[in-house]
Amino acid sequence: MHDMFAEPHPDTHTLGAGRTAWALRPNNVDLAPPPLAPLHIHLEAEPAAIDLDLHRSAVIIVDMQNNFCAPGGLTDALGVDLTPERAPIAPLSATLPLLRAADVPVIWLNWGHRADQKNLSPQALYAFRYNGRSSGIGSPLPGGRGPVLEKGSWSAAVVDELAPDPADIQVDKYRVSGFWDTPLDSILRNLDVRTIFFAGVNLDMCVFHTLADAHFLGYNCVLLEDCCGTTAPQFCTDATLWNIKKAFGFVAGSAPLRAAIRTATSAG
Repeated sequence: MHDMFAEPHPDTHTLGAGRTAWALRPNNVDLAPPPLAPLHIHLEAEPAAIDLDLHRSAVIIVDMQNNFCAPGGLTDALGVDLTPERAPIAPLSATLPLLRAADVPVIWLNWGHRADQKNLSPQALYAFRYNGRSSGIGSPLPGGRGPVLEKGSWSAAVVDELAPDPADIQVDKYRVSGFWDTPLDSILRNLDVRTIFFAGVNLDMCVFHTLADAHFLGYNCVLLEDCCGTTAPQFCTDATLWNIKKAFGFVAGSAPLRAAIRTATSAG
């Protein structure tokens, strides 16, 4: 029987890294990465407090992109107040460094479609173009800022205030839910993730529908309420939070999460 704790064979080749590492030896392939010691936290949340393992968790930040959150993006060009979309920037800036330091994968889930738009249906292209004349997905932005939400464009980039770390994971999506037609589920399962923290915009659209699909796929879901925003009317926020607490997961604040991480890491 192979002893995973034995001295490594001199011809061992380690492939991958961290949670997805595996070893290749003569006549043996070790598919089991070194186990991560649990990092348990107690988190005050609604409808009940929860206990979870941070080392089996990830955070997904949805659509915190120039298109929705920055001056000069489509939301701004449409004359919509950016305040709700920019509200998550400060709490995320305070929370993400602690999550990274605790070895929690940070996943940026952003809209970024093909330049030829061949992965978009007419229904998707209809969004924001309700009168046939206004700008929409793929349209050129005013001021020469490139096409709306095209992969690699300024519009699709994460806002400067939240510039991703090189070790973060970036996933492109082309639907309201980030689990359709993307590698997101495969990435989470390879990382052995059981619990997902959700943040981003818009709360009642892409954030909620990605969270709901995560719930359907068997993940534990925790919405970080102050790390989310939406330009929709207040009743949309109220209904979304009610539904999450009723059936899809838990709702918590970023300050209690930061406190829980500090408590767990200082104790360790």
